[in-house]
Formats: sequence, C-alpha cells, structure tokens
Amino acid sequence: MTNNFLPFSVPDIGSEEINAVTETLRSGWVTTGQKTKQFESLFTDFLGGEVQSVAVNSATAGLHLALEALGIGPGDEVIAPTMTFTATVEVVRYLGADPVIVDVDPYTLNIDPDMIRSSISSRTKAIVPVHFGGLACNMDEIIDIAREYDLRVVEDAAHALPSTFNGIYVGRLPSDITVFSFYANKTITTGEGGMAVTSNPELADRMRIMRLHGINRDAFDRFVSNSPSWYYEIVAPGFKYNLTDIASSIGIEQLKKLPSFSLRRNQLAARYFSSLADLPLVLPARPLSGDIHAWHLFVIRILDSSIIDRDSLINELSQHGIGTSVHYIPLHRHPYWRDRYGLERLNYPVAENAFKNMLSIPLYTKMSDSDQDKVVSVLTKIFS
Repeated sequence: MTNNFLPFSVPDIGSEEINAVTETLRSGWVTTGQKTKQFESLFTDFLGGEVQSVAVNSATAGLHLALEALGIGPGDEVIAPTMTFTATVEVVRYLGADPVIVDVDPYTLNIDPDMIRSSISSRTKAIVPVHFGGLACNMDEIIDIAREYDLRVVEDAAHALPSTFNGIYVGRLPSDITVFSFYANKTITTGEGGMAVTSNPELADRMRIMRLHGINRDAFDRFVSNSPSWYYEIVAPGFKYNLTDIASSIGIEQLKKLPSFSLRRNQLAARYFSSLADLPLVLPARPLSGDIHAWHLFVIRILDSSIIDRDSLINELSQHGIGTSVHYIPLHRHPYWRDRYGLERLNYPVAENAFKNMLSIPLYTKMSDSDQDKVVSVLTKIFS
C-alpha cells in the first residue's frame, strides 16, 4: 500500500467551525440552547420555510421520534427498502412494530413503488423511502400509494441534503416527516447529529417533547430565566435525543457552506461520468432534468462479465492507495433481519445483483481534481 492513501471520505471542517465551537465553549452554555434554536431556524430557512425543524443527536434518533410521533406501535408494519443501513428499520423494532423489507429499483437503487404496493397488508401503517446516495425517490408514486391506503410517510433523507424532486427540496415534499443526517461523512456534518423536518406543528411539538425525556419545557428556558422557573412536567416517557449547542455551532457554519459543497460534489460527479464512461461499469442514476442530486455517494457497479469481481477490485484499489466502501450489505442478508423474518435472497433479485457488483468510490468536497484523476487512472489500468 502506498503512503499517500486517498480515503473514501473526509469531513470538510475549516476555521469557521473551529472558531464557532470555541465561542460556544466560552459562552458557558454547551448543551441544547440558543445555538440549536438558531440552527433549526436556519435549516428551515434553507429549505424555504413552511416547515419546522427539530434538531436531534442522530438521524436514527430522528427516525425513531418520527415514527413514535405518528403512533407506530406493536402490531404495526412499516415498509422500507433492503438497500439501506440498519438504522432505517431498527427504529421500527424500537417501537415493537415490524419492518417489511422490500426490493429496490434496478436503475436508481431506491425503493421500488411496485414492491411497496404488493407488500401492503392490513397491518401496514407507514412507508420509509430512502433517498439512496442522494437521488430522490419517486415521491409522486409513493405519496399516491400512501394516500390510497391511508399510510404515513417518513422520508429517510440521510443522504439527501440538498436533493430535490420536481424542483422541490427534499424536506418540503408532502410526506409526514423527513429526517436528515449530519454524520461525519454526510453532505454537511456536526460530527453526530440529525434534523427531523415536518409541516405539521403537532408532530413537531411531539418530537421536541420526546427528544428530551418527555419534558414540557426546554432546559435552556428554565435555566436562563430571570425569575424562578424550576417547575416542569413529564408528559410522556421520552428519550435523550437532543443536539448540543457545540454540535449546532458546527452545523450553522456547515449550512452556510452547503451551496459550495453541493456545487463541488456535482462537479466531481460530472468528472466521474465523463472519465469513467468507457469502462465496463454501471454508473449511478442521474437526477431528472432540473433536479439536484446531493451526491453523498458515487456508487459504481461492475458488469457480470467483468474480468474482476467486486471484492478483488476493492483490494486492488486499496493496494493502489484508494479507499472505498460498500453501500450497502442489504438488510435481508444480515442475521437478525434474515432470521427474524425468514428473508430469502431469491426474493431480492435486484438488491442481490447490485450488492455483488457494487462499491462506493471516493467523492467528498476536499477531494482535488488530481485526487480524482488518481482514482480514474487506477480504475482504467485495472480494467485495461
């Protein structure tokens, strides 16, 4: 392995974030407070208003709060795709409900609307579409299905900031709740963190209460009041899902940079499409004309007839100093989901074929053109 290793992903943190954290540390208030409220407000403004934003300490927490707010519970079923991280469906089990894990579209790798429709039962209460890699799902079809069967929709938008569908930002589409991730490798980061967004004030209020122990008043309001305000009430058995002001101060600065981050990701994606076009690869699906792809991931698939298999390609790239990842090992292959629900690979032909051939190659905002040229050069050499 070379000494000059090119990682799969690197967060883009600058002096602005470092200074913002320092300012917060010196302020004397480091947990959830004014910085978090500011971050929420700015996030709403970025999406274009008309929604409320609830900051949480992870997208997983946001998904849990979303389904809890919608009343999902024991005996219910929630439909979700197999091509996702386990967090998408583990939150369903937190609530005693059961995920119904379905196959994906062969081109986009997003959830297949036909599979949603064929999987609906009398127990189905919600759909959780995942905007895979940053490409928005066909939300028109999904919303139509939800309305036809009186189902709720929670968008797993961990990859999808600032993706659009029909020219509208994910987060403002007519679903019930949308959840974003600010994990270290996402399009913006707070280290760990997430945001749940909804146009329904009652759902927003419920998530705010449940993110901090079911308390009906914010700690910041209680502790900084000029008059005695120690009294509060527990109105539900809540969780500990609040985002700190330290993390929010990073998020505020990252959000300012999101337009430039998005531009760079799209430039890098365009260069990959141009440079890899002649290789025996299936390149990712592009967005519809006029829409924005977040390009959180750039997932390539080798052809079945290729001279090299996926695992060997990953090893070859690593030997040339290039980091990669695989998104994802489908849920139906993991022992817990497979064994609990009797999931068989033959029922997931699209995901199975994609998984054996797919890998994610480096794409991040700090990546230089020469870094990317290295990836292209090595791939070209391997396939020549």
